[in-house]
Parts: sequence; C-alpha cells; structure tokens
Amino acid sequence: MASSASLLLVISALLISTSSVCVSGAPTSAHVVKGLSWTFHESTCPKLESIVRKQLKKIFKEDIGQAAGLLRLHFHDCFVQGCDGSVLLDGSHSGPSEKDAPPNLTLRARAFKIIDDLRRHVHEECGRVVSCADIVAISARDAVFLSGGPDYDIPLGRKDGLNFATRDATIANLPPPTSNASAILASLATKNLDATDVVALSGGHTIGIGHCSSFTHRLYPSQDPTMEKTFANDLKQICSPPPPDSSNTTVLDIRTPNTFDNKYYVDLMNRQGLFTSDQDLYTDAKTRDIVESFAIDQALFFDKFVHAMIKMGQLSVLTGGHGEIRSNCSVRNSDNKSFLTYMVEDDEESRSELR
Repeated sequence: MASSASLLLVISALLISTSSVCVSGAPTSAHVVKGLSWTFHESTCPKLESIVRKQLKKIFKEDIGQAAGLLRLHFHDCFVQGCDGSVLLDGSHSGPSEKDAPPNLTLRARAFKIIDDLRRHVHEECGRVVSCADIVAISARDAVFLSGGPDYDIPLGRKDGLNFATRDATIANLPPPTSNASAILASLATKNLDATDVVALSGGHTIGIGHCSSFTHRLYPSQDPTMEKTFANDLKQICSPPPPDSSNTTVLDIRTPNTFDNKYYVDLMNRQGLFTSDQDLYTDAKTRDIVESFAIDQALFFDKFVHAMIKMGQLSVLTGGHGEIRSNCSVRNSDNKSFLTYMVEDDEESRSELR
C-alpha cells in the first residue's frame, strides 16, 4: 500500500493543469440582489470594464504582486459592513478609518492608489457614474483572471458608503489568520457563506504574501505538529523568534506563488499551509473533503470560487438612492472640498445659462 506521502505526490502529479477557465456571461444560477444587474453600466459607461482591465494589465506586467493586494482589498471591504468601498475611506473627526484597524494594516498601500487611479480614468471617460465600490469589485475579478484564474461577469450598481466601520466592528468581522476552521466557518456563516464558499474563497491565498507576525506562533516556541518539518525550517530562516520583524514576508503558496490556480490546496494536503486559518481547513473534518476535491480538480475550484465571489460581492450593498458615487475614493463627497467647489461652480454656471 502506498504511504500517505506517496499518495500526496501522486495527487500533485495528477492535478488538472488548466491555467484559465472562462465563465463569461451572466451565471444563470447566481442570485442578484435588488439594485444590481449584469448590465448596469452598459449605457452609462460601456467601456468601464475594458478601461479597468487595460490599466491593470500594465500594472501587473510590472508587479504581479499587486493582483493579490486588490483581491484582498475586496475581501476586507465586503466582510466588514458590506461591499460599499468603506475600506477606502481615510479617517475623520469621527474616528480612525477601517484601514487603520489592525486587520487592515497589512493591506497594500499601492492597492488604494490603484483604485483611485482607476476611478480617475473611468470618470474621465464616463463622468461620475461608477462607484469606487464597483471599481474595487471589477479590479478583484481582473486580479484573479490576469494572474491565471477564471474570467467571469459580476453584477454591478453598488454605491459608495457614507461612513466607515469602527475599529471594533472591523476586527470582529475579519477573522485573524490564527483562527481555526470552526471559527472561520461560524464567522462567515453569519454572512450566508457555507463551508464550500469558505474553502473556495480561502483559495484566494494561492497568490500573495503573509507577514511573519501572522504565523510565527506556529514556529515558536515549539513547532505546530500540523506543519511539515522542512517547510517549518525554511520559514524559520525568514522569521526570527517573537517578537518577529513585522516587515518580513513570505509567499502564501510555495508552489506557484504568482499564479491563480489550485496549488494552494495541494500545499494544505502536504501540510504546507502558512496560516492556521489555511492549514486547519485540511485538518478539520468539516472541510477536509472540500480541500481534497479542489486539489484534484482545478475546474471545480474555479467554478466554486466564482460562485462564492459573486455571493460575497453582493454583501449588504448600497444601491439606488442609498450611498453615493465618490469623486475621490478616500473621501466622502461631503468632506471633499474640491468636489464641493466644483458643484458650486457648476450650479452657478447652470443658473447663468438660464438667465
């Protein structure tokens, strides 16, 4: 009988190698919340998605690592108070912003700049008709596709939120990487995401990096028994004992760190998941079979990932008369002096034309 280690090597060798799956067109089984639609910007900004993709292709050609940053930004936006672009807001007199809360301190600074640069390109072409929240959602989808993952349509029409969540609310809604599978499942169940959704969304860790401070507890003072020894020893060369240098990082997927594929799940089966929240998906009986199915069948993973992303991307969205379309993604329009000046001048010009 083959050993467990040999079995894992066989599974690795038999993996489906498809690098990109197209799921274009509106998924007929996907539920779309009221106010969003697959064709929302078709008449008001027909070039929207081509503008975003063209710009991101240029960015990723120089630094593919930004793809993971944009994908993570979408997650952290949606999980806290819904996909309303609130994670983009700077702090104000009402308190520190979501981006200042501990779970968001490792979000890539350039991701915020990329979103507002995309907003500028889109608004120059179409006017202020597309929200920052929609641009975040489109960018996350393109980050997946342009790094090797599936291409798919997403419903649009989100409005930007008028406020950001408190520090406590941000922390409460973003399970830390030290969480086990049970904690993550319980947290995301409150957002109507089931076990398959959770495991699929966790596959976003097939690209990106992790900071030493998020996993050194698995290395020191003693090694986590669920972590493969050689993998642990390699990590110790990068991360010193606590308190670790928070600036040190390593890749989340040691097999294909810059490619969106199913190798993350192969890592888990080989006990090479970086975070507790990753590895415990394979350790826990409630999610182990799902991990194995995704490790063996990349097309299945892509299909379930798209389904989960469309569900997550519609969490507590603002539509219609709720929210706004920001003229600067980091500032509410009511706090944006240049926007208010423009509105006053535009109003005066309109009155002048009526005289």
